[in-house]
Amino acid sequence: MTTLIYDGSFEGLLTAVFEVYEHKLQHVKLQKGEYHHTALFENVIKVLTDTQRAARVLKGLQQKLSPIGLQRLYAAHMGEIEGEDDNLLGFIRYVFDSAYNVEEDYGNRYVMRVSELVRMMRREKHRMEAFIRFQELKDKTFYAAIEPDFNVLPMLIRHFKNRYADQKWIIFDIRRNYGIYYDLHDTQFISLDFATVNPGNVISAYDEQEGLYQTLWKNYFNSVNIPARKNSKLHLRHVPKRYWKHLTEKI
Repeated sequence: MTTLIYDGSFEGLLTAVFEVYEHKLQHVKLQKGEYHHTALFENVIKVLTDTQRAARVLKGLQQKLSPIGLQRLYAAHMGEIEGEDDNLLGFIRYVFDSAYNVEEDYGNRYVMRVSELVRMMRREKHRMEAFIRFQELKDKTFYAAIEPDFNVLPMLIRHFKNRYADQKWIIFDIRRNYGIYYDLHDTQFISLDFATVNPGNVISAYDEQEGLYQTLWKNYFNSVNIPARKNSKLHLRHVPKRYWKHLTEKI
Protein backbone atom coordinates (compact mmCIF):
# COMPACT_ATOMS: atom_id res chain seq x y z
CA MET A 1 0.00 0.00 0.00
CA THR A 2 1.28 3.46 -0.94
CA THR A 3 -0.06 6.56 0.82
CA LEU A 4 0.02 9.83 -1.12
CA ILE A 5 -0.08 12.97 1.01
CA TYR A 6 -1.33 16.09 -0.81
CA ASP A 7 -2.33 19.62 0.12
CA GLY A 8 -6.08 19.21 -0.39
CA SER A 9 -6.32 21.44 -3.47
CA PHE A 10 -7.78 20.30 -6.79
CA GLU A 11 -4.40 20.90 -8.42
CA GLY A 12 -2.85 18.77 -5.69
CA LEU A 13 -5.32 15.98 -6.42
CA LEU A 14 -4.45 16.06 -10.12
CA THR A 15 -0.74 16.04 -9.29
CA ALA A 16 -1.32 12.97 -7.12
CA VAL A 17 -3.00 11.28 -10.09
CA PHE A 18 0.09 12.06 -12.19
CA GLU A 19 2.25 10.39 -9.51
CA VAL A 20 0.06 7.28 -9.59
CA TYR A 21 0.58 6.79 -13.31
CA GLU A 22 4.19 7.92 -13.44
CA HIS A 23 5.22 5.39 -10.77
CA LYS A 24 2.67 2.77 -11.89
CA LEU A 25 1.19 2.56 -8.40
CA GLN A 26 -1.56 -0.01 -7.90
CA HIS A 27 -2.73 0.03 -4.27
CA VAL A 28 -2.97 3.68 -3.29
CA LYS A 29 -4.43 5.64 -0.40
CA LEU A 30 -4.88 9.40 -0.69
CA GLN A 31 -4.66 11.68 2.35
CA LYS A 32 -4.87 15.44 2.87
CA GLY A 33 -2.42 17.38 5.02
CA GLU A 34 0.08 15.77 7.35
CA TYR A 35 0.84 12.06 7.43
CA HIS A 36 0.02 10.04 10.53
CA HIS A 37 1.84 6.72 10.65
CA THR A 38 -0.54 3.74 10.76
CA ALA A 39 1.25 0.75 9.22
CA LEU A 40 4.76 -0.66 9.68
CA PHE A 41 5.55 -1.34 6.04
CA GLU A 42 3.53 1.44 4.43
CA ASN A 43 5.19 3.43 1.65
CA VAL A 44 4.53 7.19 1.87
CA ILE A 45 4.98 9.78 -0.88
CA LYS A 46 4.61 13.49 -0.19
CA VAL A 47 3.00 15.01 -3.29
CA LEU A 48 4.16 18.54 -4.07
CA THR A 49 1.54 20.34 -6.13
CA ASP A 50 2.86 20.93 -9.64
CA THR A 51 0.73 23.11 -11.92
CA GLN A 52 2.28 21.69 -15.10
CA ARG A 53 1.61 18.09 -14.09
CA ALA A 54 -1.87 19.02 -12.91
CA ALA A 55 -2.53 20.71 -16.27
CA ARG A 56 -1.53 17.53 -18.13
CA VAL A 57 -3.94 15.45 -16.06
CA LEU A 58 -6.68 18.06 -16.49
CA LYS A 59 -6.18 17.99 -20.27
CA GLY A 60 -6.57 14.22 -20.19
CA LEU A 61 -9.79 14.49 -18.17
CA GLN A 62 -11.15 17.04 -20.62
CA GLN A 63 -10.66 14.49 -23.39
CA LYS A 64 -12.42 11.72 -21.45
CA LEU A 65 -15.24 13.66 -19.74
CA SER A 66 -17.84 16.16 -20.88
CA PRO A 67 -17.61 19.72 -19.49
CA ILE A 68 -20.48 18.89 -17.11
CA GLY A 69 -18.77 15.69 -16.01
CA LEU A 70 -15.61 17.62 -15.20
CA GLN A 71 -17.60 20.23 -13.29
CA ARG A 72 -19.22 17.47 -11.25
CA LEU A 73 -15.83 16.05 -10.33
CA TYR A 74 -14.61 19.51 -9.29
CA ALA A 75 -17.76 20.11 -7.21
CA ALA A 76 -17.36 16.74 -5.47
CA HIS A 77 -13.78 17.62 -4.52
CA MET A 78 -14.58 21.22 -3.57
CA GLY A 79 -16.97 20.02 -0.88
CA GLU A 80 -13.99 18.87 1.23
CA ILE A 81 -16.07 15.96 2.49
CA GLU A 82 -14.09 13.93 4.99
CA GLY A 83 -12.89 10.51 3.85
CA GLU A 84 -13.80 10.90 0.17
CA ASP A 85 -10.33 11.42 -1.33
CA ASP A 86 -9.91 7.73 -2.20
CA ASN A 87 -13.27 7.70 -3.98
CA LEU A 88 -12.29 10.72 -6.08
CA LEU A 89 -8.98 9.12 -6.95
CA GLY A 90 -10.77 5.87 -7.79
CA PHE A 91 -13.17 7.77 -10.06
CA ILE A 92 -10.35 9.49 -11.94
CA ARG A 93 -8.45 6.25 -12.38
CA TYR A 94 -11.60 4.58 -13.70
CA VAL A 95 -12.05 7.44 -16.17
CA PHE A 96 -8.51 7.05 -17.52
CA ASP A 97 -8.55 3.25 -17.53
CA SER A 98 -11.82 3.01 -19.50
CA ALA A 99 -12.15 3.15 -23.27
CA TYR A 100 -15.52 4.92 -23.08
CA ASN A 101 -17.16 7.80 -21.23
CA VAL A 102 -18.01 6.51 -17.74
CA GLU A 103 -20.08 9.46 -16.46
CA GLU A 104 -23.33 7.45 -16.42
CA ASP A 105 -21.83 4.09 -15.52
CA TYR A 106 -23.64 3.94 -12.18
CA GLY A 107 -22.80 0.27 -11.81
CA ASN A 108 -19.32 1.43 -10.82
CA ARG A 109 -19.05 2.37 -7.15
CA TYR A 110 -16.81 5.37 -7.80
CA VAL A 111 -19.14 6.85 -10.41
CA MET A 112 -22.08 6.30 -8.08
CA ARG A 113 -20.29 7.89 -5.14
CA VAL A 114 -19.29 11.01 -7.09
CA SER A 115 -22.92 11.35 -8.16
CA GLU A 116 -24.01 11.11 -4.51
CA LEU A 117 -21.44 13.72 -3.45
CA VAL A 118 -22.66 16.13 -6.12
CA ARG A 119 -26.26 15.68 -4.93
CA MET A 120 -25.17 16.41 -1.37
CA MET A 121 -23.41 19.57 -2.53
CA ARG A 122 -26.38 20.75 -4.57
CA ARG A 123 -28.76 20.12 -1.67
CA GLU A 124 -26.58 22.16 0.68
CA LYS A 125 -26.21 24.93 -1.92
CA HIS A 126 -29.99 25.23 -2.33
CA ARG A 127 -30.45 25.32 1.43
CA MET A 128 -27.94 28.13 1.76
CA GLU A 129 -29.67 30.09 -0.98
CA ALA A 130 -32.95 29.74 0.93
CA PHE A 131 -31.69 30.21 4.49
CA ILE A 132 -29.14 33.03 4.24
CA ARG A 133 -30.30 36.13 6.15
CA PHE A 134 -28.39 39.38 5.62
CA GLN A 135 -27.89 41.99 8.33
CA GLU A 136 -27.18 45.61 7.37
CA LEU A 137 -24.00 47.00 8.90
CA LYS A 138 -23.18 50.62 9.66
CA ASP A 139 -21.21 51.01 6.44
CA LYS A 140 -24.30 49.83 4.49
CA THR A 141 -22.71 46.49 3.65
CA PHE A 142 -24.99 43.49 4.14
CA TYR A 143 -23.46 40.64 6.13
CA ALA A 144 -24.52 37.01 6.50
CA ALA A 145 -22.88 34.23 8.52
CA ILE A 146 -23.26 30.61 7.46
CA GLU A 147 -22.04 27.22 8.68
CA PRO A 148 -22.72 24.78 5.83
CA ASP A 149 -21.89 21.11 6.23
CA PHE A 150 -19.85 21.25 3.02
CA ASN A 151 -17.75 23.91 1.33
CA VAL A 152 -20.44 25.34 -0.95
CA LEU A 153 -19.58 29.03 -0.59
CA PRO A 154 -18.02 29.37 -4.09
CA MET A 155 -21.18 27.83 -5.57
CA LEU A 156 -23.28 30.68 -4.11
CA ILE A 157 -21.55 33.51 -5.97
CA ARG A 158 -23.67 33.52 -9.13
CA HIS A 159 -27.00 33.34 -7.30
CA PHE A 160 -26.34 36.21 -4.87
CA LYS A 161 -24.44 38.34 -7.36
CA ASN A 162 -27.48 38.21 -9.65
CA ARG A 163 -30.05 38.63 -6.89
CA TYR A 164 -28.33 41.43 -4.96
CA ALA A 165 -26.40 43.19 -7.71
CA ASP A 166 -27.19 46.67 -6.36
CA GLN A 167 -25.80 46.30 -2.83
CA LYS A 168 -22.51 45.39 -1.21
CA TRP A 169 -22.55 42.13 0.71
CA ILE A 170 -20.42 39.63 2.56
CA ILE A 171 -21.25 35.96 3.07
CA PHE A 172 -18.88 34.47 5.63
CA ASP A 173 -18.37 30.77 6.29
CA ILE A 174 -17.68 30.58 10.02
CA ARG A 175 -16.72 26.91 9.95
CA ARG A 176 -14.00 27.40 7.31
CA ASN A 177 -13.07 30.97 8.25
CA TYR A 178 -13.35 32.64 4.87
CA GLY A 179 -15.96 34.61 2.97
CA ILE A 180 -17.05 36.26 -0.26
CA TYR A 181 -17.23 40.04 -0.61
CA TYR A 182 -19.20 41.71 -3.41
CA ASP A 183 -18.38 45.40 -4.05
CA LEU A 184 -21.09 46.15 -6.67
CA HIS A 185 -18.74 45.06 -9.46
CA ASP A 186 -16.78 41.95 -8.60
CA THR A 187 -16.52 39.30 -5.92
CA GLN A 188 -13.42 38.29 -4.03
CA PHE A 189 -12.56 35.76 -1.35
CA ILE A 190 -11.69 37.35 2.00
CA SER A 191 -10.77 36.50 5.57
CA LEU A 192 -11.87 38.60 8.54
CA ASP A 193 -10.39 39.25 11.98
CA PHE A 194 -12.98 38.35 14.62
CA ALA A 195 -10.63 38.64 17.61
CA THR A 196 -13.20 40.64 19.59
CA VAL A 197 -16.49 39.84 17.83
CA ASN A 198 -18.29 36.54 17.29
CA PRO A 199 -18.53 36.16 13.47
CA GLY A 200 -22.03 34.74 13.85
CA ASN A 201 -23.22 37.79 15.77
CA VAL A 202 -22.01 41.18 14.52
CA ILE A 203 -24.74 43.11 16.32
CA SER A 204 -22.25 45.76 17.48
CA ALA A 205 -21.80 46.76 13.85
CA TYR A 206 -25.52 46.81 12.95
CA ASP A 207 -27.05 49.81 11.27
CA GLU A 208 -29.51 51.61 13.57
CA GLN A 209 -32.48 50.42 11.47
CA GLU A 210 -31.42 46.76 11.41
CA GLY A 211 -33.07 45.92 14.73
CA LEU A 212 -36.37 47.38 13.46
CA TYR A 213 -36.17 45.40 10.23
CA GLN A 214 -35.54 42.18 12.13
CA THR A 215 -38.50 42.85 14.42
CA LEU A 216 -40.76 43.51 11.43
CA TRP A 217 -39.62 40.29 9.77
CA LYS A 218 -40.27 38.25 12.93
CA ASN A 219 -43.73 39.79 13.26
CA TYR A 220 -44.49 38.98 9.62
CA PHE A 221 -43.26 35.42 10.07
CA ASN A 222 -45.48 34.97 13.15
CA SER A 223 -48.50 36.54 11.47
CA VAL A 224 -48.47 34.16 8.48
CA ASN A 225 -47.97 31.12 10.70
CA ILE A 226 -51.16 29.05 11.12
CA PRO A 227 -51.02 27.10 14.43
CA ALA A 228 -53.71 24.64 13.31
CA ARG A 229 -51.53 23.59 10.36
CA LYS A 230 -48.33 23.23 12.34
CA ASN A 231 -46.30 20.21 11.24
CA SER A 232 -43.05 20.11 13.21
CA LYS A 233 -41.66 17.01 11.48
CA LEU A 234 -42.16 18.48 8.01
CA HIS A 235 -40.72 21.80 9.16
CA LEU A 236 -37.58 20.15 10.51
CA ARG A 237 -37.14 18.18 7.30
CA HIS A 238 -37.13 21.36 5.21
CA VAL A 239 -35.42 23.62 7.78
CA PRO A 240 -33.01 21.48 9.87
CA LYS A 241 -32.35 22.78 13.37
CA ARG A 242 -28.63 23.35 12.73
CA TYR A 243 -29.54 26.33 10.51
CA TRP A 244 -31.84 28.05 13.01
CA LYS A 245 -29.24 30.16 14.82
CA HIS A 246 -28.61 32.13 11.60
CA LEU A 247 -32.29 32.65 10.72
CA THR A 248 -33.69 35.98 11.88
CA GLU A 249 -37.19 34.53 12.39
CA LYS A 250 -35.76 31.83 14.70
CA ILE A 251 -33.54 34.01 16.87
